[in-house]
Amino acid sequence: MQVSKTLIITLRQLMEGSSVAASSMRKDLADTLLEEGLLTVKTQGKRRTFHAIDVSALRRFLESRYEELRNNLQTEELTIPTVSTRSEQAAETGNSKLVKVRSCPGFPVNAYEPIDCRLRGQEFVVNPPEGSFLFVDDWQSFAIPKDVVVVGIENMENFRMIRRQRLFGSSLSGHLLFVSRYPQSTDLRQWLQIIPNRYVHFGDFDLAGIHIFLTEFHKYLGDRSSFLIPSDIEQRLAKGSQTRYNDQYAKYHAIRSDIPYLQSLIDLINKYHRAYDQEGYIQSNI
Repeated sequence: MQVSKTLIITLRQLMEGSSVAASSMRKDLADTLLEEGLLTVKTQGKRRTFHAIDVSALRRFLESRYEELRNNLQTEELTIPTVSTRSEQAAETGNSKLVKVRSCPGFPVNAYEPIDCRLRGQEFVVNPPEGSFLFVDDWQSFAIPKDVVVVGIENMENFRMIRRQRLFGSSLSGHLLFVSRYPQSTDLRQWLQIIPNRYVHFGDFDLAGIHIFLTEFHKYLGDRSSFLIPSDIEQRLAKGSQTRYNDQYAKYHAIRSDIPYLQSLIDLINKYHRAYDQEGYIQSNI
């Protein structure tokens, strides 16, 4: 019998004395346990639930009958497999949403020019044509050349339109791989932690944007991470949004940094009492 995360979670609930929905159990296993007199069934309308009649007897039966379950049942806390997909849950129970599983791990990547990478040990060239980008699902096996600079872009519009923002890209040397945290998760940060590449963060020029960089990236990547600051940022901040600044001030007014250039940006934001969104750097005349 294949042991899935769904099955282990369901059996753990039974071992704790809880009732479980009939739909959450493998039908063949449920039929066997019912025949052995180890489960009782309760029906309310169309809903059927199972309950263990004797938890100790149920545990002994499963350990003796199913060797593949033994290690999971010999301790108070069951050892749950680390991999579970919706397809696995559906195959086991017919219900792909029994346990919350992220069906779309990973993050999108983009580039101006072809970058020779590797995915699952195979050559993988990142070279999406304009109007598209790639999505890396198996990020743990995604490897890039050491000389590539990873540019993290907070807002999806900027990420999609990287070719319209070469005005600031010229300040970065080397090959650039653009990445995004969309959908929101820690996958991107975890990937950045296992590679040695330099990371440059491109976000909004406001106190909240600086807070994101410091707490979600620089905290984990240290000195190989930096915050992208275009040369004309002061002129843009002078005409930025005062409303955005005021909305963020109560929460982020005390933000400080021991990184000199970043503290200078904080000082500029506070000087003009304004914020500037990174979308302003998308050129519309290209």
